Amino acid sequence: MTINKKLHFIVIDDSKLDCFIAEKIIKNTGKSESIRSFLQAQEAIDYIASAPPADDDSHTIILVDIQMPIMNGFEFVEAFENLPRKATANYTIYVISSSINENDIYKLRNYPSVRQFLNKPLTSNNLAILLG
Repeated sequence: MTINKKLHFIVIDDSKLDCFIAEKIIKNTGKSESIRSFLQAQEAIDYIASAPPADDDSHTIILVDIQMPIMNGFEFVEAFENLPRKATANYTIYVISSSINENDIYKLRNYPSVRQFLNKPLTSNNLAILLG
């Protein structure tokens, strides 16, 4: 998927601690060109919508929490999927959550932009699997 590409990361979580942990784990892989964290999902949508189109040599991985106030992870994914295709082409979404609710996991399977569900907290092991 992203072998030999510049990897960028977006972390969306209302917990500053979870964002901090994710950033540290991502940095330790040595595979990230950049990491941006957002405490509000709407801010991430605004950022993605206004970002210049990515070049073909880069790819952005989004790690989004399900349970957040104001705009939750499901609402984020729906808003993301409503953005123009040229704005979302080089992104892959992974949902991270401490929720093991089967309904949540089933619902996530209906979103084409969601690659996989990951249990919180993010660990170096599940990030290594994600990066292949």
